[in-house]
Amino acid sequence: MMVKKIALSWMIMGSLLMAQKITNIKFEGLAHLSKSVAYEVAGIRPGDNVTSEQIDESVKNFFEQGYFEDVWVEQKGSTLIYHFNEKRAIAKVKVTGYGDDGKKLLESAGIKKGDLYDEMRIQRAKKTMQAALEAKGNYDSVVEVTTKPVGKNAVAVTFDVNKGEKIKIKKLNFIGAKALDKSDLENELVNQEEDALGFIPFFFHNGEVKVDQLEYDAYRVKETYMKHGYLDAYVSKPLMRVDYSSYTAEVDYQIKEGKQYKLGKVSISQSIPGLKTEDLASELDLHSGRVFNITKMRKDMKMLENAAGDLGYAYAKVTPNMHKDPEKGIVDIQYIITPGQKVTIGDVLISGNDETKDRVIRRYIYLAPGDLYNATDLKESKNALQRTGFFEKVDIQSQRVSEDKINLLVKVKETQTGTISAGGGYGSYEGFMVNASISDRNLFGSGINSTLGFEWSKVSQNFNLSFVNPRVWDSLYSMGLSLYKRKYDYNYDQTDGYTIDQLGGSLNVGREFWRHFYASVGVGYVDNKSEYSESYLQSINTISNQFYNDQYAKTSGFASLRFDNTDDYLLPREGFIASVNGEFSNMDGDLTQENIDRGYTSFDSFTKVRARFGAFYGMEDLIDYDLILRFKARYTKIFSMDDQYIPIAERLFMGGIGSVRGYNPYSLSPDVIGAGGVPGYPGSRIGGTERESISLEANIPLSDAAKMRLSAFYDIGRISTDTVLGIGGVPIDFNDPDQSYYGDSLVRSSAGAVVEWQSPFGAINLIFAYAIDPDEYDDTATFEFSMGNQF
Repeated sequence: MMVKKIALSWMIMGSLLMAQKITNIKFEGLAHLSKSVAYEVAGIRPGDNVTSEQIDESVKNFFEQGYFEDVWVEQKGSTLIYHFNEKRAIAKVKVTGYGDDGKKLLESAGIKKGDLYDEMRIQRAKKTMQAALEAKGNYDSVVEVTTKPVGKNAVAVTFDVNKGEKIKIKKLNFIGAKALDKSDLENELVNQEEDALGFIPFFFHNGEVKVDQLEYDAYRVKETYMKHGYLDAYVSKPLMRVDYSSYTAEVDYQIKEGKQYKLGKVSISQSIPGLKTEDLASELDLHSGRVFNITKMRKDMKMLENAAGDLGYAYAKVTPNMHKDPEKGIVDIQYIITPGQKVTIGDVLISGNDETKDRVIRRYIYLAPGDLYNATDLKESKNALQRTGFFEKVDIQSQRVSEDKINLLVKVKETQTGTISAGGGYGSYEGFMVNASISDRNLFGSGINSTLGFEWSKVSQNFNLSFVNPRVWDSLYSMGLSLYKRKYDYNYDQTDGYTIDQLGGSLNVGREFWRHFYASVGVGYVDNKSEYSESYLQSINTISNQFYNDQYAKTSGFASLRFDNTDDYLLPREGFIASVNGEFSNMDGDLTQENIDRGYTSFDSFTKVRARFGAFYGMEDLIDYDLILRFKARYTKIFSMDDQYIPIAERLFMGGIGSVRGYNPYSLSPDVIGAGGVPGYPGSRIGGTERESISLEANIPLSDAAKMRLSAFYDIGRISTDTVLGIGGVPIDFNDPDQSYYGDSLVRSSAGAVVEWQSPFGAINLIFAYAIDPDEYDDTATFEFSMGNQF
């Protein structure tokens, strides 16, 4: 096209056999290039003596810019006129027929809104899409392109996809495999045989071929052999035989296993001052006499690199020198550590923080300019930043400045930390519920956590205001303030019950000790009013009366110790959380007449101890799948003098998020048992003095694009009271039909699933639970939801 237009231009203006002087140049139809840039591209200016070859070259230069479908030149006297027919812009581009993945398919093709329409580029995009579909196992795929004009200078482009048929693997053949089971070899592969329940996603394999992963699967089979000591194993590239009549395939791997090797001598060669070889040897996973495992060897190499890195050798290299004895089936390994030169930190450069202040980020970086490089400090700096919850992603890279100096490049991608929410719902227990809150755990980028919110339903009305500054004036000290108003109606028969009404607040100060330990102390005040309906008081046994109609004020002192070395705030994949805190309370108020009659003279002081523990373990390094295992345990105990009186507002209840899901919040507790052991009354739950629960969870990705994950869980909990034989320790005759006593404990469990969504409004958990062992009076809940991070 370009050559034809050049020839046409010269047929119109005639050939210039000799150079002619041009006094003026005009550009007609030019939009993408300015006049000054057009002069530079043409290489011709008014006053130049111009030949036909120069004009020919200028037209070629304009075509190379990629903006024009057509360029031609005409001459009028000493004036050159360049005419341009510019390419149309793509006003809209979309993919149809491929569902939610159409956007990803379009991104892989490299076509987007605003690009200039080019037929060759569109055809390349079409071929790229077809290749991407085949790589995902779609055969006989067809991509059709249609265009539609939008105005004069734009066009809408539609890629209509018919993704064809999926090839499913009917059988995998590991020809020559004898030492290892087929299940062991298949376990690590991306392309696996279709399971009987393959139609159930996430848990079973659907057998669909991922063509782009077939070649790498051969290396995965080789890797499996290397994990079991077969260093000489040979695995061929896979041969896939497709039956297009049924769209099924068989995949063959030719295997020569060789001999299994065990470890002979394992040694370390190094000369780094301050690094003891015997200490390093004790940390190795590979030991003499064991079967060789390449995964453990790589882990040992990483450990040795980090050990050298902790002494300032940022670029230390570990090389395994292996000596095999095929006759004996023994391999000796010598790890050779080449330290290089010690490195110090030149500067810490921070980027990506649009809201969070630099000084807030620097609080959590354990390396500063002038410090000696330390590999552990670098890793823990990244973990500390991710634990804040301020960032979606944190990356710390080293930039070599000289032989002995590096800069740290801290790149962060901020996440949504502030939320304004309003919502509502309905439950069989709470009825209609509305709530609203405004919160930000990184207020104005300062690192301050603030919350203002309320919740209202038929059974509860809560208001709260809190501020927490984790690093006052960028120090290691923290300070927090909390004010709240809470009212909860324990209304079990929908007409009568008791009400707890509290107004309180707390102030605490804390400090970080060492790297992962945090301690705090504080004071709190609560004004409590508990009331029981008169009609219900008349309908239940008088034993329970002692716990209600309490009017008192409580002053408390708090102390806590916490450990946290997890690697993320919302989704930890490694590390532990452990904490213990105590509340030491003194109460002042008026006792009910029932309690006075039983000999109590005042409210008793008590101590409440809470402990929790969480462990998180990501399995991706082991199974090449982002499975996260979680273990969580919680324990609470109330101590009082000689089983003295503890008001119901201070006692323990179980159920709901944070204890045993599948039961309504606060609905589980020991009951008052009727006279002579007759089953208790619904609503006669008097709370416990000891509570423990355990949760086991397995978490997998659901949708990376939507930031959704799925957890399966099992919860079990126990709650009990130390008051079993009657009021004030008075013995109970269980055969006396006129006496009543407390049921001492209960155990409940549940199982279910949680959809975890990192939404634009914050972390949202949708909980679907099944109560495994409820009794007839338990209030169960099959669905709950929560916002925010849950321990």
